[in-house]
Amino acid sequence: MREKIIEKGLMPFVDLFNNTTIIKKLNYWRVISQLSEDELNDLASDNLVRILKYARSTIPFYSNVQIENSLKPEELIPAFPIIYKEDIKSNMDNLLSEKKSRLLKYASSGSSGIQGTVYMNKTDQSIIRAIMLLWWEWAGYKFGKPTFQTGMSTDRGFVKSLKDFFLRIHYAQAFNLDGDIIFHELKTLRVKRNMFLAGYASSLNVYADVCLKRGIDVKFDAAICWGDKLFDQYKKNIKNAFGCDVNETYSCNEGFLVGAKKDLDYFYIMSPHVYVEIVDKNGNPVPDGQLGYVLLTRLDGFSMPLIRYYVGDLAIKLPREKYPEKREMYFPLLEKVIGRDTDIVVTSSGKRLIVHFFTGIFEFVPEIQQFIVIQREVSGIEIDYIPNPDFTPAVLERLEKIFYDKLKEKLNVTWRAVDNIPPTASGKPQLIQSYIGKV
Repeated sequence: MREKIIEKGLMPFVDLFNNTTIIKKLNYWRVISQLSEDELNDLASDNLVRILKYARSTIPFYSNVQIENSLKPEELIPAFPIIYKEDIKSNMDNLLSEKKSRLLKYASSGSSGIQGTVYMNKTDQSIIRAIMLLWWEWAGYKFGKPTFQTGMSTDRGFVKSLKDFFLRIHYAQAFNLDGDIIFHELKTLRVKRNMFLAGYASSLNVYADVCLKRGIDVKFDAAICWGDKLFDQYKKNIKNAFGCDVNETYSCNEGFLVGAKKDLDYFYIMSPHVYVEIVDKNGNPVPDGQLGYVLLTRLDGFSMPLIRYYVGDLAIKLPREKYPEKREMYFPLLEKVIGRDTDIVVTSSGKRLIVHFFTGIFEFVPEIQQFIVIQREVSGIEIDYIPNPDFTPAVLERLEKIFYDKLKEKLNVTWRAVDNIPPTASGKPQLIQSYIGKV
């Protein structure tokens, strides 16, 4: 009953108030999930042709692209250039179909050390929120189900706090992972049952680790994670600690909801929403089953079409002959995403800081173009950074104060200005490099 009241009553009101269409889009994607393989392929092809023609005819950045109407959709897309975060920054106005002032700004976490920024309208935003809700449903969520969620926005504000209240979401921080704070958070949940767990994969792992080490009896019905790689050890820890499986998702905050796991150990690719290419270093497609670089094209983002967006991840598409005979849905399958093992910085007092602790701070420091955190000893860290032209030494003092305010302890930092930060094998920098072992 509560689920129906929220979905049929509260959520439509929220959509009306926010000028969004999340519930309408969610219902649409529920239907899409039940389509046959041929229907999904046809829809994905139609959407690809539509966005490519729209981009070429409407977006100045793509106006010089030459395409032939006689070609198949997958043969059209190589005519478009691969686009990188640096290209977006330097061509922002030429990538928009609407005035920037009317659009919503979305920025990636910057976990690669370089932040990506895009813009979208309310329709584009509604689509990605609907798909995320669909993924939550795949994992076992229902509207109003008691939920424990880790995240970055601890200052929820009136609207988000109201949403958390009605949706019964207990929101906890995912960046300053102090063992005592985690212990207190988990203790408050011991009397609750039938809960859903959601958050960054690395943060859920740390919560699970504290739960196991301190013997806290907290159980969840199901869980979903995002933001960073769900390593096998993370999955095992969460299962052992909380008694539930965790569904992994793969997305980018620039508006790409790429895929999620459900009944298989593979990602269902949301093919009517995103076109996924796996290419070699020269931009040529690699055969399914081989490792390559991920290029993404959003098929329903018309306010700022991004064609062949390079995200830096390495991934493998599952060869068609290896598709399981029995599967719940007929989306194409992504076999594996090769992520970086997101190391955790340990402070001298034992607090553990995941990658988003740093990206959530540096996001608001435009004087620093790029950075990397290196930890060789528990007593402190080193941060290499590339300064922008407006950088001054006062920026570092401001950052150290922010670190202290958030941690309530001094984080000993050795700062080094550098000209460049070398990438990893995936082509993007590893934001944290820890040499003191896993925690």
